Amino acid sequence: MPTSPATAEPGSLAALRIAYADAKQQLLDNCANPRLSAPLLRRLARLTDRTLQALWARHAFPHDTLLVAVGGYGRGELYPYSDIDLLILLPDDAPPALLAELEGLIGELWDIGLEVGHAVRTIAECLAEARDITVQTALIEARRLAGDAERFAGFQAAVFQHIDPKDFFEAKLLEQQARYGRFQNATYKLEPHIKEAPGGLRDLHLVGWIAAALRLGHDWRALAAEGMLTGEESLKLRRAERVLRTMRIQLHRLARRREDRILFDYQNRLAADFGFIDDHFNRASEQLMAHYYRAARVVSQLVPLLVQALRARIYSQVGSELVALNPRFNLRGGVLEIAAPDTFQREPSAILELFLLTERERAITDIAPETLRALWHARPLIDERFRTDPHNRELFIQMFREPRGLTRALRRMNQYGVLGRYIPDFGHVVGRMQHDLFHVYTVDEHTLMVLRNLRRFAVPAFTHEYPLCSRLIEEFERPEALYLAALFHDIGKGRGGDHSKLGAEIAARFCASHPLHPDDVALVPWLVARHLTMSHVAQKQDVYDPDVVVEFATMVGDARRLAALYLLTVADIRGTSPKVWNAWKAKLLEDLYHATLRSLREQNVDTRSWLEERKEEALRLLRLYGLRPDAHEALWQQFDTVYFLRHEAREIAWHTRQLYGRVDTAQPVVRAKLSESGEGLQVLVYARDVPDLFARICGFFERAGYTIFDAHLHSTRHGYALDSFYVYIPGERVDNYRDLTNFVEYELAAAIAQGGPLPPPTKARISRQQRHFPVTPHVLIRADERGRHVLSITAGDRTGLLSSIARVLAAHHIDIHSAKIMTLGERAEDNFLISGTLLEDEQAALQLEGALLQAVAT
Repeated sequence: MPTSPATAEPGSLAALRIAYADAKQQLLDNCANPRLSAPLLRRLARLTDRTLQALWARHAFPHDTLLVAVGGYGRGELYPYSDIDLLILLPDDAPPALLAELEGLIGELWDIGLEVGHAVRTIAECLAEARDITVQTALIEARRLAGDAERFAGFQAAVFQHIDPKDFFEAKLLEQQARYGRFQNATYKLEPHIKEAPGGLRDLHLVGWIAAALRLGHDWRALAAEGMLTGEESLKLRRAERVLRTMRIQLHRLARRREDRILFDYQNRLAADFGFIDDHFNRASEQLMAHYYRAARVVSQLVPLLVQALRARIYSQVGSELVALNPRFNLRGGVLEIAAPDTFQREPSAILELFLLTERERAITDIAPETLRALWHARPLIDERFRTDPHNRELFIQMFREPRGLTRALRRMNQYGVLGRYIPDFGHVVGRMQHDLFHVYTVDEHTLMVLRNLRRFAVPAFTHEYPLCSRLIEEFERPEALYLAALFHDIGKGRGGDHSKLGAEIAARFCASHPLHPDDVALVPWLVARHLTMSHVAQKQDVYDPDVVVEFATMVGDARRLAALYLLTVADIRGTSPKVWNAWKAKLLEDLYHATLRSLREQNVDTRSWLEERKEEALRLLRLYGLRPDAHEALWQQFDTVYFLRHEAREIAWHTRQLYGRVDTAQPVVRAKLSESGEGLQVLVYARDVPDLFARICGFFERAGYTIFDAHLHSTRHGYALDSFYVYIPGERVDNYRDLTNFVEYELAAAIAQGGPLPPPTKARISRQQRHFPVTPHVLIRADERGRHVLSITAGDRTGLLSSIARVLAAHHIDIHSAKIMTLGERAEDNFLISGTLLEDEQAALQLEGALLQAVAT
């Protein structure tokens, strides 16, 4: 039974626990308004100090045994649910009795509700371990809580003597680089990590640690006093830090645990706490995130400036050779400097020239803080007159023609507000949220990711990742057109209407006014207008159908446009989210590219020619396995032309081999093999055709935890179904593919043979993203240009979705001929080619749409 405040003995552990919990809760209650929460960090730290000191006083520890706060707690800051990092400094010859007493103290810390991370060391042990950069960082922020003050001062002096500022500086920058890599160097994610991501609190800590190692103080006022920041910059950093701190405090309060990611789960409630409300232009949560992005942007702008200033303190520039690159810029020790403080005011075009030089000059490793500061203040010079200056337009386009450094240059231009000034339409998408459940970046961050992907294709070191992309971009004449298309492809978002069409209009105006090749003036807006088309065809239509390929080839028009569209499509999909891209999509796009290229090169190739070639290639493959020349006849005579059009030659040959001698089998035949993409299995199902067969197969895969990417369903002339599936399996399980194929072949065949009522559909919890940003279900049955019925379904993705659809179709006696299953993060966009007498009745078709809508919505 819990101890009540009335019964707890004063000074007891129970009393300490109750007093600490009550005082902490009162502090948290008092900061429900974010505007009042800034002092909480210090107050929580002081409360914890008093509690620890009271607990320490209960023990008769020797005076030379020290209780020390380290890490963030050592700075005198404590977030509501952060760990309390402690160091207990032992005397050099600590007796066993002292160690036992300390062990009891640690247990008491947990008993009273303090979540501590602790280390028990002698000073010598601390200094020995301080070779580790993490330990050094923690010790820099050490603060005495109890014990001899003189011994602690000696300990601090020893710690700082042990730190080499140069080594510490370089190690912290390497740590920052690795940390940025974990977040794809992206400041503007939709669910950012407020502590570790670029522009987060950890970047501010980095400056504090380096400044402390140099004995320059810990706060922004101290650095301003050292001449490293202007008063205005110091004020901006303090405001940005306050925003990040208060948001992190509120995150902890809402989650009731340590949570440093601004997840969708909390964005609406955080927005309400901060006083944001929905308006005609933005949701409250979008306004909240814009508030965060502005703070993160200030951090991203000013921290590099401070790091450079600190570098100059550590590495004296005296003796560094000054190299004049031109009348406007100098290079000193690898750092780019403006030749005079008023360079940008006298020659505004130097703003763009600065970024061009960072691409061209390999010797440039960074930009001087004074130059970055001057660049920041020169932004208002980028006005309409600046944008229409032919020299500036030439400089901007030349940046896209340089063989290296473009991505970094554009990121920096965006970081300092230059890119949005030069292209005002781009400024409108900076920090713009995308609530579509598959993008994980803001529009501008996604755009720069897409451009980075294109540039990566051109780097020889990454040729092994996407060989076709690397070959195409190497052969592509004037690749600057690709990079400009990437920059503009989503620039029309947030304006209402078709963003591809709006973006194409913006791109067309830009290209017409800049020095580009006439072909590229037309190509760039065409790519922007069509940047979703190739993925739509590959993922929603049958890329092995010659009619689909010919229609797509007619739209593309020539091989250069095809290569450009393919490269942009791959880069775009890969730039949305790690969850969206997979090897199956890569294969579909590559197959569509090759088929379209062939169609473009071989004009007037009809369907019969494609069909005969496909059959001949399948027969050639069969001969390699030593089958009789007539081995295919019994099976192939049961197929119509549609079967051969929907399957590749390799699939036809594989089906024929597996079904040789089993054309009239009474038992289901299931065969599985590792797919060519290596990410899952290709599964063949051959059985008597019954209405619920597809639903039964889908249910099996869902219960097994497999995801269907693609399905081709075909009915033979003699009443059998030949269905082929591509299913995704989590990567760690594909390694044991022999056991997987055996499992699928045996268990799926048994499930089909068993018959009887369908097992109940699998139900799964809706993801947290869908709870906060639900997908409105949409069902549409329409006739395509060839008179076939196409069923399109959009819904939130969940386990059991596909089998629920299949059950409804089976109940209405609808035959499925093919299924394209496209998952975009948490959003499913599935397309089915269907047939059935019911579809000819408009009223009955509407009722079917209603039944499907109900099935996908539940």
